Amino acid sequence: MRLVFLGDIVGTCGRDAVMKTVPKLRDEFALDYVVANGENIAGGKGIMPKQADQLFDCGIDLISGGNHTFQHRDVYPYLDSMGGITRPLNYPPGAPGRGIAEAGDLTLINLIGRTFMGYDYDDPFRAVDDALAIVPKNRFILVDLHAEATSEKWAMGWHLDGRVTAVVGTHTHVPTADQRVLPAGTAYCTDAGMCGARDSIIGDDIGAVLSKFLTQMPTRLPAADGPEANINGLFIEADNVTRRATSISRVDRIVR
Repeated sequence: MRLVFLGDIVGTCGRDAVMKTVPKLRDEFALDYVVANGENIAGGKGIMPKQADQLFDCGIDLISGGNHTFQHRDVYPYLDSMGGITRPLNYPPGAPGRGIAEAGDLTLINLIGRTFMGYDYDDPFRAVDDALAIVPKNRFILVDLHAEATSEKWAMGWHLDGRVTAVVGTHTHVPTADQRVLPAGTAYCTDAGMCGARDSIIGDDIGAVLSKFLTQMPTRLPAADGPEANINGLFIEADNVTRRATSISRVDRIVR
């Protein structure tokens, strides 16, 4: 099994770059699946059905979410009706959508961390344990942990080592270089990074972010645009019999 996971897609610049790049990646790596975090695809914050459909149409199989998933109310019915898109599993009961999605023999479990995330989400460790109790054992399982703290992400990697195919982190928009296959066969990376404007501050307009830091005044932070975009992701291979990872490596591109 050959899979590419793309980090947080930010705004129009990131979305356009991803739509241009995904078909090329599918050919280059002979991919079975492409999964992407899409919680920032609509104007740099949130998800809207039109933009999500564009990602599915370009060759993305599954879309994960995060703390901005519910930014736009128009997406709520879409989350309930579309099988290929998730929001974090450990939101309290009653939230729209679902935390688990499937494509072929791949299962995506979407979680959100609790450290420095600002809300009292349910426990992601217990949530994923409960989910794994009902996911069939013969499936590839990819976990997207949308979290701030490196320690929390590493803890999840070790917690799930040997029980899932891969644990990848999202949310910080900064790619990390700690990818590895853990001893029991789970691929891990603290953060996949982002797909968005190269000349930006984690995908947002530089001037707006600087103004916020310099003045400490409330400031709207629009997604940045520009002639170049970063594509940050991870290429994961897994054994078709054991469903455990055999390799993980970074996929980083600059798209003009």
